Amino acid sequence: MVLNETPVRTSRNFLINNIKLEDVEFPENLKEFNNVEIICDNTEVEKVTDNFSLTYGNGKELEENSNKSCNNSIKLNVDKKDDIRVIYKFDDDNCNLINKLEINVSKDCSVTIEYKSETLKKCFHNGIIKVNCINNAKVKLVVVNLLNEKSLNFESFENELSENTNLEYTIIDIGAEKSVSNYYSNIVGNEAKNDLKTVYLATNNQLKDINYIAELRGKKTNIDINVQGAIKEKSKKNFKGTIDFKRGCKKAIGNENEYCMILSDDSKSIALPMLLCTEEDVEGNHSTASGRVEESELFYIMTRGLEYKEAVKLIVKARFNEIIERIKEADLREEILKEIDRRLD
Repeated sequence: MVLNETPVRTSRNFLINNIKLEDVEFPENLKEFNNVEIICDNTEVEKVTDNFSLTYGNGKELEENSNKSCNNSIKLNVDKKDDIRVIYKFDDDNCNLINKLEINVSKDCSVTIEYKSETLKKCFHNGIIKVNCINNAKVKLVVVNLLNEKSLNFESFENELSENTNLEYTIIDIGAEKSVSNYYSNIVGNEAKNDLKTVYLATNNQLKDINYIAELRGKKTNIDINVQGAIKEKSKKNFKGTIDFKRGCKKAIGNENEYCMILSDDSKSIALPMLLCTEEDVEGNHSTASGRVEESELFYIMTRGLEYKEAVKLIVKARFNEIIERIKEADLREEILKEIDRRLD
């Protein structure tokens, strides 16, 4: 299966235009995924009744699978201030989730979405999250992937931002054997802003394939992408980031930065940052880098009494901390830090 294609093709030699996965089997005859907890005070909760049609997404096969076999759908209509939490718990009776989550926001709010494994069985997740920001809304949205190491995780994000809206997105991508994510923002309204921060961690044979796309259309729009990650053992990470300045987005600003800490000789990191432009009066910046933990930094920490593994954990968490601190739920922050510790042992 070929999926998660870049919006613009690059040389085949880069090996990053898409990702090919073998032996991906979609679960069939799914029962309803019932182990979902929704915590909110003022938000109307409905089911999604329409099919989703994505601009990019992870690929047509996964999109069709979502529309045909969805076993959990949630629509959140947020027209009053609220703090919302949606927790998907995978257990022995709920191993396969094909979900749609639509969030329509016209008032300031925060939404936290969590995927957690309470089973050792292989789990399958194919999800779509659509966010519509309207009426000057300010939205803080967090998505956390803590699925077990046997699982498959496919997630497509699609946002539309109208005038003077602000979407602050935080993604923590730690779980699953293979985790493939496609993020697309259509920044339409004048002075709309999208701030995207991501942490990823890959160990053992994990694969992370990350494809972020932002199209700026309105005047004085802004996208800021900052991705911090670490890879270890025989894991692999692909990062693709595209900022596209469309005609009419005068004085728009787009920034993207990705940094990968390489913690072993066998891990592999590939990155492709791209800027596309059909408008003159804009500002775009991109950077990507990878590197090992500084020996001097390790030495300094170890002279304070920490062993090598503990010193590495401390350095990794220090780099991740600014992004993790954006999560308001203290219990979830603690759970993420414990999971980082466990996977770096």
